[in-house]
Amino acid sequence: MNSAKKTAERLIKKYPNRRLYDTQTSSYITLADVKQLVLNNEEFTVVDAKTEEDLTRSILLQIILEEESNGVPMFSSGALSQIIRYYGHAMQGMMGSYLEKNIQAFIDIQNKLTENSKGLYEGKPFSPEMWTQFMSVQGPIMQGMMSNYIEQSKMLFIQMQEQMQNQTKSMFGTFPFGTTGANENKDK
Repeated sequence: MNSAKKTAERLIKKYPNRRLYDTQTSSYITLADVKQLVLNNEEFTVVDAKTEEDLTRSILLQIILEEESNGVPMFSSGALSQIIRYYGHAMQGMMGSYLEKNIQAFIDIQNKLTENSKGLYEGKPFSPEMWTQFMSVQGPIMQGMMSNYIEQSKMLFIQMQEQMQNQTKSMFGTFPFGTTGANENKDK
């Protein structure tokens, strides 16, 4: 089944001269073309033409960097700093999973709104212009919904962290870690 998925996926090769070659269209493409593949929900893989190393994440990060540099960024400097601080941290895996689940929840909300809005405009889904218009009116309501969701998500994350701390304490509580130094200081 995995090999069937791989054959259906579009293959893009990156050459040492930094050019991207789309094997499906047999032509060179730009990063903007790769962005359009993402926007079109097309599955693709980018590999190094020489080593066959998978470079898909690297190319996607490049697109995000370009988007963040142009126009209105999605992430504040503070948010990016916080993300960077989690690299190498014991909670890195959990943070990645947490972010993915929150992004998926946001997508689910947007899909639900899109589905519910089809009847409003002759059965057609919202265009980007319609979304802009809709959000200008419904923005405060959406922000309220997202704030409630984020607060619930934050509380869940804190509860999960507390549960992990309690499990760690109960697991290692019988060991005398750091107690001898504390007792010696009391006696002095």
